[in-house]
Order: sequence, then structure tokens, then C-alpha cells
Amino acid sequence: MNIDVRQYLQTKAKANPKIVALPESTEERILRAAREALDLGIARPVLVGSFDAIRSIAARLDVSLEGISIADPANEAVVDSYVARYRESNSTFPPKALKRMLKNPLNFALMMEALGEVDCTVAGLVHTTSEVLLAAQSILGMQEGIETISSMGIWSIPGFQGANGDLLIHADCAVCPDPSPSELADIAISTADSTRCLLDLEPRVALLSFSTKGSGMHEKVDHVLSALEIVHQRRPDLLVDGELQLDSAILPAVAARKMQDVGPVAGRANILIFPDLNSGNIGVKLVQIFAKAEAFGPMLQGFAKPVSDLSRGARVTEIIGAITNVVVLAQSNA
Repeated sequence: MNIDVRQYLQTKAKANPKIVALPESTEERILRAAREALDLGIARPVLVGSFDAIRSIAARLDVSLEGISIADPANEAVVDSYVARYRESNSTFPPKALKRMLKNPLNFALMMEALGEVDCTVAGLVHTTSEVLLAAQSILGMQEGIETISSMGIWSIPGFQGANGDLLIHADCAVCPDPSPSELADIAISTADSTRCLLDLEPRVALLSFSTKGSGMHEKVDHVLSALEIVHQRRPDLLVDGELQLDSAILPAVAARKMQDVGPVAGRANILIFPDLNSGNIGVKLVQIFAKAEAFGPMLQGFAKPVSDLSRGARVTEIIGAITNVVVLAQSNA
């Protein structure tokens, strides 16, 4: 059974819209996305930046700010309050350093999220990916039990009928270049949890390789097997298997032919974990170009609270999609 991913996620977001911080609020696309997100009922946007500048640009663009909050990092009383509250649980940064950091709207937005003033953050039109990742890791910290920042994405593939219709989830195809076995295990666990939260699916995780159950012998295969063992130890509740070639992971007939003990994952996997960023990035582009797949993501994962990193060229519809995704992820933190 196929589902409309975009509509499915928007319906979930509308059921419990969360507060999203947008720290690049002098950008036209952000302002228009904030307006649309509020009008659609998927989120309650907070524009972070200069109060006067945001209002001036919105007026020039004829974008109504009715119902949209503005948080100005120039408000010294608010900054002092945030610094004091943050340091009650995290004394990593001295007060003066924190005050300097909070002059930056991205840091201010993430501080709001860390303190529970907002539920999630979307950035990336102005800031680089590395800037977003570093700020989020420094201020929000990592999800309990996870030490690796990664990303996951969703494909809707025309003509494909797998265990969950035309959907396949994939990771990591955007962040972690050459994951160690422990990092690969983190990616698998994070992606399984994200999949359950976003799509309400039972995760069936395939750790991909050029080998299926010993058909190939190489240190790269051993790498994947080590990751599998770590996942089994840390999360015995998850359905995960490897090493599996792509066809063994998603095609039941191939899995039955290549394996003696197929189990609940092989041939029926809905999550594909690539062994490294080379294969992941290439795989994503192959599926998008040749299979004409619609892609959702990449979505960041691993942080203590939801953050989304936009492409510099993201369109308003893509920003709306990112807002929707982090709102749904934030619902599980409530």
C-alpha cells in the first residue's frame, strides 16, 4: 500500500503543531515559508533576528506577520536569562562566551530549543552545513546513547512495490563520510527510531554491502558485521540484518535464493544503511535520476532535539517540508 509521504507527514504535523525557530528570518524564502507553515497549521513559527529588520523586510515583501512571533537576540534581558538558565545544567561555556555566542541568531535559536522555548529549529539557507552541525552539537548536545551525527531520507519510488509499498528509507547519504562500526551502528539505530517516529512503520534495517552472508570476503564486509553485532548488543529490540547486498535486502525471491535463513529483514527491508558516504550519495542520485524517485530529506538525526539543515538553494516548498519533518520528530519529544 502506497502513501503520499508529504500529505501523511503534514497531517501528523497538523495534529500537534510545534514551535519552530527560524534563525534566517531576513531571507524572503524563510518569511514566506513561515507564513505558509502557520496558515497550513503545521507549525507555530518563531522568527529569530532583528525585530526591526524582519518587520521591514516582511512589509516590503507584503508578507503578513500576524500570529508569528519574533525573538530578537539584541534583547539583553532575555540573553542574560538564557545564559543563567543554560548554565544551571551546562557549565561548558563561561557566561561571557555564551553572551557572545547568542548574538548569532542561529545560536540564539538553538539556545531557545535547548531551554524548551521552542521545539525544533530549521536553518541552512545562509549558514553552511558544518556551521549548523557544530552549533547544534555544542548547544543541544547529542541524543542519549548516540554519538554520531547522521542523516536519513525517504524515497517514494514509482513502480517499486516492497514491504511498505513504494517507500524505502536510506542513510547516511549526506553527513558521515567513512563511519566506523560503532558509528554505523549509531546510524542504523537513529534511522530506525526516526522511521518509527515519522512514518509509524516497524523498522526492518538492512546493513548493505557488496556481500550477502559471506559471499564475499573483505575487511569492508567485516566492518559491516561488526556494526551488526553492536546494534544487536545495544538494541536487541530492532529487526536488523547484514551483511546484505541491495537485491537480497529488498527482493524476497533473491533473498530466498541467496540465503538459507532469510529471517524477518532480508527481502523485506524498509531501511537501507549504506556502508559509507560514497556509496550512499551515489545510491541516492542513481535512484532519483533513473528511477525518478521523489526524495524527502536528508533529515538530520543524532541530536538531543530536532534540527534541520536546509540546502542553500531550498525552495519554499522544501522549507515547508523541512519544517514539517522536524515538527513530527519533535512530537515524540513532548
